[in-house]
Amino acid sequence: MEDSPLSRRRLLWGAAGAAGTALAAVGLPQLMRPEEKAKAALPRPVRKAKAPVAAAGPPAPLRTDPSVDYAPAVWVEASESNYSPSDRPEAYPIEYVVIHLTTDILPIMFAKFNDPAERVSAHYMISATGRRIAQCVRERDVAWHSGSVWYNYRSIGIEHEGWTDQPVYTDEMYEASAVLTATICAKYDVPVDRDHILGHVEVPLSTHDDPGTAWDWDKYMKLVETARRRIRT
Repeated sequence: MEDSPLSRRRLLWGAAGAAGTALAAVGLPQLMRPEEKAKAALPRPVRKAKAPVAAAGPPAPLRTDPSVDYAPAVWVEASESNYSPSDRPEAYPIEYVVIHLTTDILPIMFAKFNDPAERVSAHYMISATGRRIAQCVRERDVAWHSGSVWYNYRSIGIEHEGWTDQPVYTDEMYEASAVLTATICAKYDVPVDRDHILGHVEVPLSTHDDPGTAWDWDKYMKLVETARRRIRT
């Protein structure tokens, strides 16, 4: 094998991805203690005239898919009109993870990402149950998710199923998202801090307010930190 900085980085990315996959496979991932889960449990609001947020279909089976960068995810491709092909991180460094809220159920979001007229996409989507993770854009490519061209080219976008006015942030969703974010941070050497893991609302000049005030950043960052410590690269 060629011994070069690029080849060594690629080995690091592969090791980080494998470690994150292994962590996700262990109960996905049991990062919180039972008493913490009980304390953090949120009531499930009922949204009128809409399908239940958690009813996004059965959990996707874990499978090996050459289209995904994160093995627990299933591939649900966005339209090629809704992202920019690239060769990151060689072309642009990946320095941020941006946390989003879908404001709709996953099937509708998949349809939007597949509609060339929408001009929007994200790399990953996580169901309200935390049991389904979909990848819609390859990590090397640039998803159109933050509203900022500069941040789009330097970030990974993760959507979470729910609404800002009635969010359903389950412990399982937090945990699934934390392992994914920790894996991305390990793979691309992104610091696990609030300067590099952002809400959509925190992107400069953002016109969005997601993930909203109900998103528990303290809990989420502790979960990401715990997951990152368990990923050895």
